[in-house]
Amino acid sequence: MTTYHLPGLHVTERTTAVPLDHARPDGEQIAVFWRELVDPGRRGDDLPLLVYLQGGPGGASPRPLKRDGWLDEALTTYRVILPDQRGTGRSTPLDGESVAARGDAVAGADYLACFRADSIVADLEHVRRTHYDGRRWASLGQSFGGWITLAYLSTAPEGLAACYVTGGIPGTPASADEVYRRTFARAESKTRRYYDLYPQDVDAVAAIADRLAEGDVRLPDGDALTVHRFQSLGIDLGMKPGSERLHWLVDEAFVRPGRLSHAFLEQVLVRSSSASNPLFWTLQESIYGDGANGPTAWAAQRARDERPQFGPDERPLLLTGEMAFPWMFDEVRLLKPFAPAVHELAARREWSPLYDVERLAANDVPLAAAVYFDDMYVDSGLQLDTLSRLGSSHAWVTNEYEHDGIGDPRVLGRLRELVRDAGGERR
Repeated sequence: MTTYHLPGLHVTERTTAVPLDHARPDGEQIAVFWRELVDPGRRGDDLPLLVYLQGGPGGASPRPLKRDGWLDEALTTYRVILPDQRGTGRSTPLDGESVAARGDAVAGADYLACFRADSIVADLEHVRRTHYDGRRWASLGQSFGGWITLAYLSTAPEGLAACYVTGGIPGTPASADEVYRRTFARAESKTRRYYDLYPQDVDAVAAIADRLAEGDVRLPDGDALTVHRFQSLGIDLGMKPGSERLHWLVDEAFVRPGRLSHAFLEQVLVRSSSASNPLFWTLQESIYGDGANGPTAWAAQRARDERPQFGPDERPLLLTGEMAFPWMFDEVRLLKPFAPAVHELAARREWSPLYDVERLAANDVPLAAAVYFDDMYVDSGLQLDTLSRLGSSHAWVTNEYEHDGIGDPRVLGRLRELVRDAGGERR
């Protein structure tokens, strides 16, 4: 255990061992790391607990620089738990080399399947029972954290006092095809909105795509920059100020006609290399696997193939969003070692179950969800459909935010009000 201070925060760090496969508790073990944050003036107080469920998949917990945003709101009441989900951060890491070292494609896929939401819930329950005396805690789930929340309510609701979710209620029953049917339409509308804001970027983006189509453009790490990799930068349009970030990226892309600048290529590499989170694209479609609903079979690629307007030769060039494609594992250096295992996952027909729809319908743990009406990544219609069949749930629908509304402390405050007005957290 390590303790120290950050501005406005007292920090305690801990690590525990958990089974790689919770169905085999005596088998291979991995480490799970978490930080506990508390107001320095309340270190000795008996405070309720709030566990933060990071988005992703494959995202480590936040590394706060100071007390602000949702964390400032939470610390007025809670002792906050920030776990690094298995495979991320200071928990036992997972990268392409470690997956490839497992052996063949099936062994690699079996290994990756141990890093889904159900395993994360089992890790959290181990931490709660063994380090917090089995006390209920509230959860705050951002994006993929909502997938973890519903898996938690399906398997161990007795561990939860209340659930707060921001932009992350999955559709149930899970269907990757339905997700991409909706989110490709949203990606198209977000791209056209970007061009409406910055009409000069229609020609700027087209000029970049034309140069990439000629070939022989290399990123600083040696990867070829293709048009479809450039299109994937559209994922930024789902976060504010994504349109502005994209505008300034393309504004000075060329140092002279036909030659892209080193600064542009460096920024494209940073935004598309997956260096900070290789599991994001690796597990992107497997989060929709639930029981016997497989295979996902590269659902995003199939959806794109049905939409010729996203073709690399089309102008204005449309940009894509939170969609994993097979080419990523052929072209992105840090993703290539995952390729055999990820293709095997895409063909998998049976998954561990994530959601118990009957248990969710009977749920009595209060849940409040911020549903971002224009969300580019998690369709608001699917979220509201699930919430309509989730017991003790309360929705706040707003178009004030993109997918990153959690940065505003008012969002968590509003969700806490919804739970309080419905009778408060369970104790």
